[in-house]
Amino acid sequence: MTILCVRFQLPPAREAALPGLLGLLEEFTPVVEALPPDGALADLGGAERYFGRDAVELASVIRIRALALHGVDCVIGAGPGPMLARMALRDARPGTTRAAPGDPDAVAEFLAGRPVAALPGVGAVTARTLGEYGLDTVDRVAAAPLSTLQRLIGAGAGRALHERANGVDRGRVVPDGVSRSLAAERPFARDETDPGRHRRALLSAAWELGVRLRALDKVCRVLTLTVRYADRSATTRGRTLAEPTAHSAVLIGAAHGLYDSLGLQRARVRAIALRAEGLTPADQASHQLTFDPVDEKVRRVEEAADRVRARFGPRAAVPGALAA
Repeated sequence: MTILCVRFQLPPAREAALPGLLGLLEEFTPVVEALPPDGALADLGGAERYFGRDAVELASVIRIRALALHGVDCVIGAGPGPMLARMALRDARPGTTRAAPGDPDAVAEFLAGRPVAALPGVGAVTARTLGEYGLDTVDRVAAAPLSTLQRLIGAGAGRALHERANGVDRGRVVPDGVSRSLAAERPFARDETDPGRHRRALLSAAWELGVRLRALDKVCRVLTLTVRYADRSATTRGRTLAEPTAHSAVLIGAAHGLYDSLGLQRARVRAIALRAEGLTPADQASHQLTFDPVDEKVRRVEEAADRVRARFGPRAAVPGALAA
């Protein structure tokens, strides 16, 4: 099994091109998983035999077609599993393909020296906990006893971390479509360093997602923030919500929490994007009842504003901070 992890170099406000780029990958394999806002996983297990080319050669063809048909370059990582393909992508540069090895000894060498936070599923809190015990690199975690990791971060998480650090990749590519999520992006006219403008963009994007979700009778379970910088790099953070929701106030609060977790200091931001993922029908979602009259009032105001927009247009009712 060979997996490609592809990140398309989409310019700001071009996220709408992603479905077409996913279609390009599907010309090589039907097993394609979207990684919004700008990536995808593709399982080339059958494609290599069918086309008579290895994964790196097919990646070159994919890159040429993306440039020719869509004017979009891409960065590609290849590996025997999704985790290793994602990690190989970190080492790749635009116009290149970085392939992770398949031999177990070579995989250990490939992972050695990398920070433990590079492993999927290792967030800032887990990395800090491991670092306090000197387990700050992947090879050190791989050498640590399983029982030690389980005492530090829990039984299930410790076992999964031990396997990943030793190159065991149990992930699979799950075909899906970009339609399972909604995105709202706010590019800036120039590189923006003002946190106040960043927050206003977040407010606008989160409010838009709430309106669109309610119009579709959908709720989301995960909110993902992507911040793109002047040097074309990007940071992505995700948060699982306490319950599936389309409530704008909850989405705005979660968006601001994700932004605060980045700790940006005078960062030159080119664009901010929010994505609502894990969409499900609203009538299948549960809602925790509350005795807070303010929350109930806000939801009633939200419903009234939705009716006003449905009758008089999308700008008929907007948050006061966005009215200007």
